Amino acid sequence: MQRKLNFIPTKATFKLGDKLGSGTVGIVYHATSTDLKEPVAVKLLNPSVSDEAAIVDRFEREIVVMERLNHPHIVKNYGGGQIDGQLYYAMQLLGHGSLKDRLLKGPLPWPKVAAYGAQIASALQHAHNHGIVHRDLKPSNLFFDDNGSLVLGDFGIARDLQASADITNQGMTVGTFSYMSPEQITADSQISGAADLYSLGCVLFEMLTGQLPFRGANFAQVWEQHLRRDPPSVREIQRESHTLELCPEWLDELIQKLMAKEPMDRPFNARAVQSSILSHMYDEFGEEETAQLTRMTEEDWAALEHEDKPKMWVLWIALAVAAALVAWSTSSG
Repeated sequence: MQRKLNFIPTKATFKLGDKLGSGTVGIVYHATSTDLKEPVAVKLLNPSVSDEAAIVDRFEREIVVMERLNHPHIVKNYGGGQIDGQLYYAMQLLGHGSLKDRLLKGPLPWPKVAAYGAQIASALQHAHNHGIVHRDLKPSNLFFDDNGSLVLGDFGIARDLQASADITNQGMTVGTFSYMSPEQITADSQISGAADLYSLGCVLFEMLTGQLPFRGANFAQVWEQHLRRDPPSVREIQRESHTLELCPEWLDELIQKLMAKEPMDRPFNARAVQSSILSHMYDEFGEEETAQLTRMTEEDWAALEHEDKPKMWVLWIALAVAAALVAWSTSSG
């Protein structure tokens, strides 16, 4: 008997092409459709795990989450369903690499970081407005589109506030430990969009300095700092590294506020973060120049080039829960 789907399927008109990658749970293909002008990426659930209810539920949940989102800085969703009995969903094909790829070349100038920060905050606010907390915001989940703007992807471990059940209801800590908010580390059942703001602070810090705000020999050491220690000043680290142009004090202070230990001490919401950034940027550069700050130069594109493999899809080729998730039962510890 065929399993009842937890979502309304989209008619499968996709013709699968080259395999872009594969992981324990997902296989990603380059695909085309007569219904779409542009090629897409199609992620198929691996047949080897199609009988595992928990994995299937998470795969379907990501489809449900993506159906609710439509934003220029969130990966586009083209529906999901079944192809020859295999669950799939189709999404925007992003072939210019990730922010993580770019940071391998070093930190970014502060005006570009601020402009990217406004884009990410806008994406987060859209998700939060639709009851979605991403929970895994990090450079490898932020991709460059054809215009050089950042696009947020991988909602595989997102918290759906409209759903009755969640991973953390089972006493599990989810996220990537270098970017996790204190409430994620402690598996707080009341997690909100404020957790994503904390992660945004970590990402902005890394973009400006080329290093993580907290480092250690293992996740326990890093978590202890997320829980107990104030983040260092971006400007101080930039001075120590002889950065030519320090970020302005307002941006350093914003990152400190984003990384406050208590959710209530962070900015009110992602929209407030976006508005604060744009207000300062418009005062300094004007609206038109600010809009151009994320445009890629030839040098920028060259920094994303890979010599040994396609510039593609670290995020989509593995199970989001397995590849991007630190999880265990806190009750057993």
